[in-house]
Amino acid sequence: MGGRGEERDERLDALPSVGRLIAKAAVTSLGRPGASGGLPVRSVSVAGVRQPVGRLAAYDRLCGFTLRDRVPPTWLHVLTFPLQAHLMAARDFPFPLAGLVHVTNDMTLRRPVELREELLLRVRTRNLAAHKRGVTFDMLGEASVGGEVVWTGVSNYLATGASGEGLPEASGGSGVRIDEPDADDRALWRLPPDLGRRYAGVSGDTNPIHLSPLTSRLFGFPRPIIHGMWTHACALAQLDARLPDAYRVQVRFTRPIMLPAAVTFAAETADAPWFVVRSREGRAHLIGRVSEPDAA
Repeated sequence: MGGRGEERDERLDALPSVGRLIAKAAVTSLGRPGASGGLPVRSVSVAGVRQPVGRLAAYDRLCGFTLRDRVPPTWLHVLTFPLQAHLMAARDFPFPLAGLVHVTNDMTLRRPVELREELLLRVRTRNLAAHKRGVTFDMLGEASVGGEVVWTGVSNYLATGASGEGLPEASGGSGVRIDEPDADDRALWRLPPDLGRRYAGVSGDTNPIHLSPLTSRLFGFPRPIIHGMWTHACALAQLDARLPDAYRVQVRFTRPIMLPAAVTFAAETADAPWFVVRSREGRAHLIGRVSEPDAA
């Protein structure tokens, strides 16, 4: 029941517009089959992707990365996200796109990726599983250069309220099990009310829960929430000078950050294998760790 049929690879000529896909998914949200029909086993890919210099520069500035030729691994997630949205907006996808919650992210940078490099991007669906709050599944992303896989990413999503009857139990989000580190707060971030709109402008993720109080209220949030992947990227930017050329970074999104906000960032040791973003009251919003590329 986790998937149905052999994998079908769809090839696109260019990366699609996330905004248009979100609108399409909203129109077709009613009548989704749910987990009982299984997860379509398919992939979608785009070859010859040239990275937009101006957009990357704006992304780096907004997330706190130093402008340079090597791109952050979270930027490669941004480039593959339109392919995730393409698969989730399909009419036979089990769950409405608007109600999905990003639970964990697990990405591996195999080697430095240069801005000038042309990419082949691919995303697959996998691992439908029961969860205490609904059903989870994975989106597996991959970036290749000249036949060499240089980056992989696994985004685990939760469809809240969906029935997981007959499915295997979720393993905690693609195996990402991270305890909160005992770290002293060392940086204060002040997040302005328009940060969600600004990040949407550079990432392309125009989910309405991030854009304004009016649109976020439609989905049960009194104020817009910042994208979890902005928080992830900003945390990595804090550690950037100490990160090796190749590494694995895993994060767990524990609760949303509503804008405007003031949050703290801390890392556990000088080598920064663990990090956490907390509210000023001490509640964790994001917990992460950095390890060797092939670490379990």
